[in-house]
Amino acid sequence: MEKAIINAKRKKGKISRYIYGQFAEHLGRCIYEGLYVGEDSEIPNINGMRCDVVNALKELEIPVLRWPGGCFADDYHWRDGIGPKESRPYMVNTNWGGVVENNHFGTHEFFELCEQLGTEPYIAGNVGSGTVQEMRDWIEYMTFGGDSPLANERRKNGREEPWKLKWFGVGNENWGCGGNMRPEYYSDLYRRYQTFIRNYGDEPIFKIAGGPGDFNYHWTEVLMREQKNLMDGMSLHYYTFPGDWNEKGDSVVFDDDDWYRTMAKAMKMETAIKNHTAIMDSYDPEKKVSLIVDEWGTWFDVLPGTNPGFLYQQNTIRDAVIAMLTLHIFHAHNDRVLMANIAQMVNVLQAMILTEGEKMVLTPTYHLFRMMKGHMDGELLDVDHTSAAYDCIGVSVPEVSISASEKDGVMTVSAVNTRLDSDKDIELEIRDADFKSVSAELLASSDVHNCNTFDEPEKVKPALLHTAAENGKISFKLPAASAAVLTVTLS
Repeated sequence: MEKAIINAKRKKGKISRYIYGQFAEHLGRCIYEGLYVGEDSEIPNINGMRCDVVNALKELEIPVLRWPGGCFADDYHWRDGIGPKESRPYMVNTNWGGVVENNHFGTHEFFELCEQLGTEPYIAGNVGSGTVQEMRDWIEYMTFGGDSPLANERRKNGREEPWKLKWFGVGNENWGCGGNMRPEYYSDLYRRYQTFIRNYGDEPIFKIAGGPGDFNYHWTEVLMREQKNLMDGMSLHYYTFPGDWNEKGDSVVFDDDDWYRTMAKAMKMETAIKNHTAIMDSYDPEKKVSLIVDEWGTWFDVLPGTNPGFLYQQNTIRDAVIAMLTLHIFHAHNDRVLMANIAQMVNVLQAMILTEGEKMVLTPTYHLFRMMKGHMDGELLDVDHTSAAYDCIGVSVPEVSISASEKDGVMTVSAVNTRLDSDKDIELEIRDADFKSVSAELLASSDVHNCNTFDEPEKVKPALLHTAAENGKISFKLPAASAAVLTVTLS
């Protein structure tokens, strides 16, 4: 029996809703075919946005959406994506598959998508191949409500009022595809570029510096030492896969060793955040600079027969287990982690949704995000729970991970079992609070290799989970390789 005590009065700070953010890049079929089909498509759409996909994503209550990349961001010139579509110049997407990008989905379309989803826009600017003036002008075009040539150009293109833009990233992965820069060089560029991100609206723009990948602690050291007073946030990118960058592993065909290696790699997110946070704390003990994990998730080899540059993979219960493990890590570091954006929303990497023509399927990761949305903006609660752990590739992995939060008299408890070979009996003791009802959902599968396909779209989906409640305790069974979310209504 795994026993955990949830101390309802011991609150440990708010879990930012932005931790449940999403990411949509001009990559593969994420934007075109996935989110945007154009106004003339036979697929039902509103202003070009797929109705089925938008309606499904609205169920997730997405707090923030990052766009246009990714590596694409530092190749993207915003002027190519405004004005009449038939007049927009095309380009070759050299980062992702060498396909033609017609720029039919640009600034106006992105904000239209955000408005349909009810989400906040987060834009990544072009530092790698763009100019300071280009970035400066884009900000004015989007956010200035007065009389200026750029604001009037926006009006001419169909948008009278300025958009609200809170989040802006100054470049992307500038240590790699965004310019192969040294941290010292990027640091100086950041200082220059951020100067021209003007605040035209009522709310100041939250400036996010292009931070490190994985365990590049020197990058963090340089940025925090040189620019801590000029940035509101610093990004971190970390992806999970059982293999290496050359052979990441298959998204569906994996053995037990692959499973446990993937769990261990996911837990390395904890190491990365702890170590980057330690550096940030040494320069910023008041925690004024937030950590923005704006790319994370599983990254496997592409499905056979698909374009290698489209990063199209399938999604099993393994992906959902990794997602809950990772989100629990973000919860635990809510004093520094303000936002996270899983990669990516549709048809790319650890997607919420897969599409094929007019067909659409929801992935296990979609279901997991929908189940966990009760944590958004909840107060993190102290959970006294020490799980048995196992060692894999030198990493300690908990057999069971539990996180709890409370908001508006409702407690959300999420629990995940990382073992393939054993069910877990869980007992939760709720202290310093009475509860009147419990409902629960379980995400599991009879075979961990199962995935939702266009022929079998509901092979992996949530089911009701039976719980027993008595004397302030809630008990339930957590099957092997599964994730559960309990909604506890307090008295």
